[in-house]
Amino acid sequence: MSLGMISLAFGTLKFISPFKDWYAAQIKTSGLPTAAYSLGMAGEIVVGIAFLFPFFVGIGDKRKRVLLILASILFSIMMISAAIVHLVPGVPADVLPLKIKPPVIPLFFLCVAIFNLVQIIKTKQI
Repeated sequence: MSLGMISLAFGTLKFISPFKDWYAAQIKTSGLPTAAYSLGMAGEIVVGIAFLFPFFVGIGDKRKRVLLILASILFSIMMISAAIVHLVPGVPADVLPLKIKPPVIPLFFLCVAIFNLVQIIKTKQI
């Protein structure tokens, strides 16, 4: 549930300055295509909702499990992408979270997402 709130929060913050400006600069200076701007925001929001949805809507355990596994995998892919953006030499530290180049935040959340994924897979029921 925490990953859902975090993903949803970071996705929606990208609509508000200064986060919007920082995110735009990250996309532009990393060499990613312009479409990555919208896809990144939409991805974080959709994954956030996917994490939260099973807890607020009564769905079966099997569907809940599948949705949480999918959300964890997609969140992991986004965190890998974010870590790569941090490592691109052309991306200045002043447009990154905490204003640091090492991808501390994305790698931390990648570890949390992987841990979450492993726990869901190991648990037969949710």
